[in-house]
Amino acid sequence: MAAKLAFIFFSMILTNNYVLVKFLGICPFLGVSKKLDSAVGMSAAVTFVMVVATLATWPIYTGLLEPNGLGYLQTIVFILVIAILVQLLETVMKKFMPPLYKALGIYLPLITTNCTILGVTILNLDNGYSYLESIVCALGAGLGFMLAMVLFSGVRKRLEDARPPQCFEGLPITLVAASIVSLSFTGFGGLIENIFGM
Repeated sequence: MAAKLAFIFFSMILTNNYVLVKFLGICPFLGVSKKLDSAVGMSAAVTFVMVVATLATWPIYTGLLEPNGLGYLQTIVFILVIAILVQLLETVMKKFMPPLYKALGIYLPLITTNCTILGVTILNLDNGYSYLESIVCALGAGLGFMLAMVLFSGVRKRLEDARPPQCFEGLPITLVAASIVSLSFTGFGGLIENIFGM
């Protein structure tokens, strides 16, 4: 059991990274990764919402929706739960962390519609994970999101100091850099499978 949990956790960070492998959550990845502190703050907020959303949505689906034949409502219900959690998080950040709240700006309310969070909650059920496995998966996915954001923040800092050709300045060089960072994560696939034998 511990080996399976470790496999789920590390594969969500490295080989099944939602941003760099599954390409979910690209909006905050490109929008908030300019500064390291904003990237870490956004990642912490997304990780928190992912874990708490999984804690709430898994029992709602398995205990309420599925037994009553209402599984088709899962997306609507999950979005409502995530929206409530983001509003709670936004209120707490506004009161206790005003600089981070201002730095995140428009991207904080966008966590509500962040496909990464919805993707984690739905894919946990599609993969047949137990409650504990779902929580570990959500935590790993959140930390994978943070890893991608922090790495890309460093890359973007280097890009500011570089002088790319004029046709690549701005968004084009950012997208090229993002694709190279994404490509680098494909090398972790065999490593995780060899370590855990799964």
